[in-house]
Amino acid sequence: MARPIQIAPSVLPADFARLGEEVAALEEAGCDLIQWDVMDGNFVPNLTFGPDVIAAARRHTSLPFEAHLMVADPDLMAGRYVEAGCSRLIVHVEACAHLHRTLQNIASLGATAAVALNPSTPATEIAHILDLVDLVLVMTVNPGFGGQAYIASMEPKIAQVRAMIDAAGLADTVDLEVDGGISSSTVSGAAAAGANLLIAGSALYRHPDGLSAAVAELRSLASAARPV
Repeated sequence: MARPIQIAPSVLPADFARLGEEVAALEEAGCDLIQWDVMDGNFVPNLTFGPDVIAAARRHTSLPFEAHLMVADPDLMAGRYVEAGCSRLIVHVEACAHLHRTLQNIASLGATAAVALNPSTPATEIAHILDLVDLVLVMTVNPGFGGQAYIASMEPKIAQVRAMIDAAGLADTVDLEVDGGISSSTVSGAAAAGANLLIAGSALYRHPDGLSAAVAELRSLASAARPV
C-alpha cells in the first residue's frame, strides 16, 4: 500500500524568537511533522538550528521532528539531534564518506535514517542503501537557503526514485520526500512524479488565508495529482 500524502513545514520562515508558538501553530494547522533544516555554514553557506534550540521547541508540539542535516560531518552531530527529540535524521549522500555506516549509526542511536540527494546527484547513488532508510529526499533546489525556485527538471529524478523504491518492494515503508520551492503551482508536479511527503516553507507562511488553508490546499492538490 502506498504511503499517505503528508505535508510538512520547513520552519526557516518562522519567527525564531517564538519557535515554541510557531511549532504549536503548525500542528494546529494540520501539518504531519516538523522538519528542521540544520545548516552548518560549511556544507551549505548558512547557519540555522542547533540541538538545544530544537530541544526547547520539542515540548510545544506532539508532532514528530525530523532533522535535515545539511552538514559536513553528520556522524559528529547525529547523537545530539536524536537527544533533542528528532525521531528521523536525514543525511546527504554528498556529505557521507561511508554512507552505509552513517545510516547504521543513526539506527543505533534509536532514530530512523533517511537520505537526501542534491539536484546534481544521480538517483543511482542510493540504489544499494534503500533497505537502511525509511525516507528518500529529492532536493528540488540546491540546499542552503529558503525561498528558492523549484527546479522542475528534477521531476524525472523523483519518478526514478519512486520506481526504485517500488521495485525494491518498499512502497509501504519508505516515504519519498521533496523539498525546495514547493507551492500551489509546483506541488502537483512533484506528487505526480511520485512524491508523497512535501516540504513547504514560504508557501505556507505567505498564504493569504493562513497556515491551515495553505496546508489543506497543498494536501488537496498533491492528492489529486498522485498517480492511481
